[in-house]
Amino acid sequence: MQQFFTDPSRIMDGRIYIEGQDLSHMKNVLRMRPGETVKVSDGAGKAYLCSIEGYEEGRAKLKIEQVSRSDAELPSRIILFQGLPKGGKMEMIVQKAVELGAYSVIPFAAKRSVAKLDEKKALKKQTRWQAIAQGAAEQSGRGIVPEVHIPVTYAEALRLAGELDILLIPYEQEEGRDRTAEVIGNLQPGQSVGVFIGPEGGFEEDEVKQAEEIGAVPVTLGKRILRTETAGLTALSILMYHLEIGSHNLIVKE
Repeated sequence: MQQFFTDPSRIMDGRIYIEGQDLSHMKNVLRMRPGETVKVSDGAGKAYLCSIEGYEEGRAKLKIEQVSRSDAELPSRIILFQGLPKGGKMEMIVQKAVELGAYSVIPFAAKRSVAKLDEKKALKKQTRWQAIAQGAAEQSGRGIVPEVHIPVTYAEALRLAGELDILLIPYEQEEGRDRTAEVIGNLQPGQSVGVFIGPEGGFEEDEVKQAEEIGAVPVTLGKRILRTETAGLTALSILMYHLEIGSHNLIVKE
């Protein structure tokens, strides 16, 4: 079922009004007709099952048939701190991270980041990434649209991460698979989790030490070295499975 997001201000008297690009997509691309049903989220976890009543000047008028809480959100807030990759990789990372349940994505500039963004370019990129996040949230049936932050420095990323309950930093030099299994296995619903992923070339040792100083735990994602666009999604997949299925045996011990 097609899903859209709307601002709570457009919900009134048992009706929801869709405007702007969503209206164009509904009317001209999907060619949806009166009587068809759609799902609308207010972006705060509340879902509305609606029927299209008709199209007015500049908006679609939907009748609310049923209201429920979204069941598509993970029981923990997972924040992906992503070292800025080069090229268009960040677009794919944002899209898939949203599909996998990330609560937000915070890009940061690491020492080995090839991509360099000035303030103007960073804002333009962030606007693009946020649009991708909304599209991915609609496609995957999320109850919220995860926020994609404007890129920050590594120091600022660490400061933001300090507010979270658990911090993980996948690191290719880490070999403690038992410890990795224990840390992920002890994660409880309701705890907030930050996952730090380095850019191409990974983290420098002093960056890992800085993360450890604020409580981050180096973990391994296996014996293979993963690309930056793969590592974060692998970590999110493991955490998603653990939180939703409740398994404590995600990583095989020798």
